[in-house]
Amino acid sequence: MYPEIFHIGSFPVNTYGVFLAIAFLCAILISVKLGSARWFATRKDLRPLFVDAARIVDRLESVDAFTEPEYRDHPAQLLSLDFLRSGGVFYGGLIGAVLMGYYLIKRYKLPWWKTADACAPGIAIGSFFGRQGCFAAGCCWGKPTTLPWGVKFTELGHEITGVPTDTYLHPTQLYESFAMLLVFFFLLWLHKHKRFSGQVILVYALLYSSVRFAIEFVRDDPRGDILGLTTLTHLSTSQMISLIVGIGAAVLLVIRWRRANATANTKGLVTSSAQA
Repeated sequence: MYPEIFHIGSFPVNTYGVFLAIAFLCAILISVKLGSARWFATRKDLRPLFVDAARIVDRLESVDAFTEPEYRDHPAQLLSLDFLRSGGVFYGGLIGAVLMGYYLIKRYKLPWWKTADACAPGIAIGSFFGRQGCFAAGCCWGKPTTLPWGVKFTELGHEITGVPTDTYLHPTQLYESFAMLLVFFFLLWLHKHKRFSGQVILVYALLYSSVRFAIEFVRDDPRGDILGLTTLTHLSTSQMISLIVGIGAAVLLVIRWRRANATANTKGLVTSSAQA
């Protein structure tokens, strides 16, 4: 792990922060490129949309305040420098992005599903870089393992994040990172071959929730127990959210697929009648 790149005076430039900045930049550039290439080329400049979204989501990711006892018991830490430097958790950012994205898309008068499709690959590649930052920082660690690719973290990582240093752990950060890299390339292909608007973002939601649900079984960093549900179900908070997101995405995929087929069949009948 390599939590700090260098110092500017006494101010550390954290590796995680650099990777997070790269993640946002790549997500914005790819989303604008995909969108401009297809359906909103007439828009003079879409960058304000994505920049506004990035600024808002950056802080909405910090749902640690709701999931971790440290912030619930000591709310004054929400104003601390450590909290402002933190990256938060992914699902908080995703849920916040959906809510604020809807508002911003309406503000800029863009179609919801087509805009979301253009953003989906960027979200996936953002996850790839973001989890590389997690690995460098030592957070989001996995359970002990005897597998040959298990990793040990340094004492510095233990001081910063609390990651165990006396055993080999599952590199869960890398599991998710490289899984999202594969998802990114698949979504790029799907964006060119999609059958209906909304297909790309819904497939992303289904794939991410499935990957995250599986990886959670080998994650071992403490992340709270909201309302005692983790104790009750033996599932992490992220796994419960993954179930909701995955099922919701699957249902919407089926609904929109059927509507697209119905629309295509109707157009086919109209064309046939016109030719007759």
